[in-house]
Amino acid sequence: MGIKIALLIVFFAVMVGVGIYSRKHATSVDGFVLGGRAVGPWLTAFAYGTSYFSAVVFVGYAGQFGWKYGIACTWIGIGNAVIGSLLAWVVLGRRTKVMTQHLGSKTMPDFFGERYDSKAIKITASVIVFIFLIPYTASVYNGLSRLFGMAFDIPYSWCVIAMAVFTALYVILGGYMATAINDFIQGIIMLAGIVAVVAAVLGGQGGFMEALSKMAEIPSDVPLTAGQPGAFTSFFGPDPLNLLGVVILTSLGTWGLPQMIGKFYAIKDEKSVNTGTVISTVFAIVVSGGCYFLGGFGRLFDSPEIYDGTGAVVYDSIIPYMLSALPDILIGIVVVLVLSASMSTLSSLVLTSSSTM
Repeated sequence: MGIKIALLIVFFAVMVGVGIYSRKHATSVDGFVLGGRAVGPWLTAFAYGTSYFSAVVFVGYAGQFGWKYGIACTWIGIGNAVIGSLLAWVVLGRRTKVMTQHLGSKTMPDFFGERYDSKAIKITASVIVFIFLIPYTASVYNGLSRLFGMAFDIPYSWCVIAMAVFTALYVILGGYMATAINDFIQGIIMLAGIVAVVAAVLGGQGGFMEALSKMAEIPSDVPLTAGQPGAFTSFFGPDPLNLLGVVILTSLGTWGLPQMIGKFYAIKDEKSVNTGTVISTVFAIVVSGGCYFLGGFGRLFDSPEIYDGTGAVVYDSIIPYMLSALPDILIGIVVVLVLSASMSTLSSLVLTSSSTM
């Protein structure tokens, strides 16, 4: 417990420290919302990636889709990297940067209003952004509370309050630049953390090949492949069509998320877009691919603890249960990893939804 608390204290101290350091960039609306449109490729790429992947992906999606599709759910991570990161940067990056700078727009509703010379479109877009980012934020809090409950045995409400206070502190202090620098730090934690966790979980199962052979013995309970062993280790899994739908949904959806596209508004120049494209794609392969790859082994941890009173699987409980047997130092790293993923997403959501007001 001492290790976990110490890691948290260091984490929160760094976040607030960055907020104080970034105050000089938040002296105007443009500086607060976009960091003065002078954010480099590394900070922008990490800000994009960490906003993309939160506790929702690590705890919820990895658990749910890993259980349904087995190892094949790694394709979701690959799709996120290629369609959600690489293609999004190639198609939207430069164009968004040039157009928003030309129109002088700071947010997505602002862009719609300027581009079509319509206040009605601007207000409608603002309302849509504000209303629909609230359940998104709630899902991030839910993923976090599950892990905090497992690691610290603390109530959900306290977790929500603490997260809100610390996110508010560094966003209010330093605006976009504070979130971008913190996203970079949090992104490094996510990269190192996911590699360590995948290695530890597979090591606990006797290594990759041993874990794979155990997965191959589990018979499928998916209607299309019911009763077949090996379905959860096959190339496209037990239900390829639905898997393709999930890949498209989780990858193309990001193209319209204001907290994601807003990163292109703030990037320094067109050359930075090219560098950012490569960094963002590599980040997505490691983090998203790693999360879904880990989730793909979820059925090895079949236990009464992941079912509710009706006998249904609680998908949000699968990953926390997988990690509960890890050493304290690794659980501490996991908590900081998910905290990093979530706070980076939360800060983007806060900045995006508050700017609509």
